[in-house]
Amino acid sequence: MRKISYLVWPVVTGVLAALLILQLWPQLIAPPVNRVEIREAASIDAPAPAQGRVSYADAVDRAAPAVVNIYTRTLVRQPANPLLNDPFFRNFFNADQLRQRERIESSLGSGVILNPQGYVVTNNHVISGADSIIVALRDGREAVAEVVGVDPETDLAVLKVELEELPSITFASDDLRIGDVALAIGNPFGVGQTVTMGIISATGRNQLGLSTYEDFIQTDAAINPGNSGGALVDAYGNLIGINTAIFSKSGGSQGIGFAIPSSLARQVMQDLITHGRVVRGWLGVEIQEMTPRLAESFGMGDRKGLVVAGIFRNGPAHKAGLQPGDVLLSINGEGVRSSRLEMNRIAGFKPGDRITLGVLRNGHEMSLDAMIDERPPSRS
Repeated sequence: MRKISYLVWPVVTGVLAALLILQLWPQLIAPPVNRVEIREAASIDAPAPAQGRVSYADAVDRAAPAVVNIYTRTLVRQPANPLLNDPFFRNFFNADQLRQRERIESSLGSGVILNPQGYVVTNNHVISGADSIIVALRDGREAVAEVVGVDPETDLAVLKVELEELPSITFASDDLRIGDVALAIGNPFGVGQTVTMGIISATGRNQLGLSTYEDFIQTDAAINPGNSGGALVDAYGNLIGINTAIFSKSGGSQGIGFAIPSSLARQVMQDLITHGRVVRGWLGVEIQEMTPRLAESFGMGDRKGLVVAGIFRNGPAHKAGLQPGDVLLSINGEGVRSSRLEMNRIAGFKPGDRITLGVLRNGHEMSLDAMIDERPPSRS
């Protein structure tokens, strides 16, 4: 009996110890568990979400009265059949059949009244070649428009209408940002004044082949045929651009439209009204982009430059001593970026302005002083 008691106590003690150990460290017999580590970012003060507008009706009420519909009529003379030039065939036709046939082509677009004096800006391609131009206001009034001036190099034109108490649009500031709300107002497909909404998708678009001087605003606001020359306004009804073109394979809007910035439209309007033409600076030089192969041959490395491909005889660049084969490095101490941007920059100077050109010639850097001249009229 004593032997049994000697055995019971150790067993009981062992069981109690085992239970205590399992109670304190249960993982000793539990199967391993795969834990997923989740890292939480430290709490920061997030910016409050932008307060979206419920309606843009106030902006439309402010801008839409200054957006007009433009109707043009062009008399087209169809040439007579070349066979009628032969005296033998002329004997078989009467005089009426020998005359050129005439027909009238009509087209439509949009425009924006820029001031109460009746000056209207639109696209040059809207009124190009038109024999008569009718401007129709939102309030139902119509008037025959006179062409003040055109600028094919920016695809802008200024018209003048003689009406009283004209509404006019206000210009937005130049601090345009990608993502800003944009409203396009115009007369698409001739259905009447229409408003579409989107955002500013990009700025400074160029090399599109639409005009000589390109600095387009890109927007996804629906722009269709007939919107050309209409207004692109911000959420407050201020003018930020003149709708000009769309990128489309179907002919309709695909969310890629382009507008001329209002700052450029204002400058062109002022020049056309004051001078009857747009006054631009001219250097008289042809430049081309620097390719990697050319950069290697000139020893440029990673430096930016533009190759002088040609010089106009007796032009400002020629008089300054610039030569074909030179590399243009800077203008007034500011490095060059691209041929199109520098062409726009030179055009912004006034005739008579003096500029300093940084040039690389035969591996040596030099500075040349040039006097800007007025750009000759386009031959087109």
